[in-house]
Amino acid sequence: MSFPGALPRPGDVLNSSGFRSQLKFRFRSVLPCSPAAVPPAAPVTRRHRLASVHDPLPLARFGGLLATDLRDVTSDPSALDTEGFWAVVADFEGRVVCARFGDVRPEPVPGAVPGSWRGPRPTDWSSSLDRAGYTEGVRRVRDRIAAGEVYQANLCRVLSAPLPDPHAADVDALTALLARGNPAPYAGTVRLPGHGVEVATASPELFLRRSGRTVESGPIKGTGRRAEDLLEKDHAENVMIVDLVRNDLGRVCATGSVTVPALCAVEPHPGLVHLVSTVRGELAPGAGWVELFTAAFPPGSVTGAPKSSALRLIGELETAPRGPYCGGIGWVDADRGTGELAVGIRTFWIDRPSPGAAVLRFGTGAGITWGSDPDREWDETELKAARLLAVASEVQQPTGRTMR
Repeated sequence: MSFPGALPRPGDVLNSSGFRSQLKFRFRSVLPCSPAAVPPAAPVTRRHRLASVHDPLPLARFGGLLATDLRDVTSDPSALDTEGFWAVVADFEGRVVCARFGDVRPEPVPGAVPGSWRGPRPTDWSSSLDRAGYTEGVRRVRDRIAAGEVYQANLCRVLSAPLPDPHAADVDALTALLARGNPAPYAGTVRLPGHGVEVATASPELFLRRSGRTVESGPIKGTGRRAEDLLEKDHAENVMIVDLVRNDLGRVCATGSVTVPALCAVEPHPGLVHLVSTVRGELAPGAGWVELFTAAFPPGSVTGAPKSSALRLIGELETAPRGPYCGGIGWVDADRGTGELAVGIRTFWIDRPSPGAAVLRFGTGAGITWGSDPDREWDETELKAARLLAVASEVQQPTGRTMR
């Protein structure tokens, strides 16, 4: 299969990371916030707008801030270097939504209100790849590694479950449960129902942070229940992806400015630990958000190396689009020249495939190397998903079961 955005197709011109260099030409200028103004060139697929009487107000939550009063919506990241506070959701397949809000104020995530979120039953979750399909995919990745086509590839699956009360389904109510049940450093919410965006993330991973001309990325590779579970394979994989991220940032940063302040640091998160590295650089003159997206998207930690080969392999093996999972989710304050985008892992989103229907989706995956054991990689995807699915289904303790 092939996706219309991030994945390369015959005839595409690729940069050396494998991302389509036409990316910047796909973006459109700023749109009025009315959903009717979305142009045919950027259709919202798989999502249907609720009737206006049911629409909750647009909002975004990041880092203790609440943004309301939607002013503009655009698919052009060059707007992020203009003015105002923007919420950003970039799908793995290349669809970008940037929303500018007029009212931004400190406000913590409210406490969960009993009954405000009706999640799916734990037994209703299904997977785009079952255990047999996923482990076979791991074997095929290893075959491609043996053939010299890739060194590493991230293999993912998308979990889905119908929501029992579609009209009342509010992703911000799920946010309150996540804040309590799975707090995360890059947690966030973007609710734009009129534009097909209803996303809540509990991401532990930094994709891009900007402070003036300084840019930083924090790739994660290596997951275990405890630090003692991390293997040599996890460290090798982390170093491999750090090199890829260094290469990506090196395209838009001043020569010699890209450094690695931290390599393979063990970082605890709810229910597991990760290996996390830090890559930092100084943007070259004239480089902004468009150049950063073109050089670094999709994130290296959720694609593979070389990125172009890994993307082709992902297109062959995965049976469902990733959507905001593995994309970029975050905020940009253009007035202050700052911003922070997370890698869209540990992320839920609501799809509305038809009027009156709503499906909750969640992605999980693992990085595959020559040293990967297929069953262990499946178990890693289960570990990453179990706690979050338990929260969304309002189960007191994770069951470890993520599909029927």
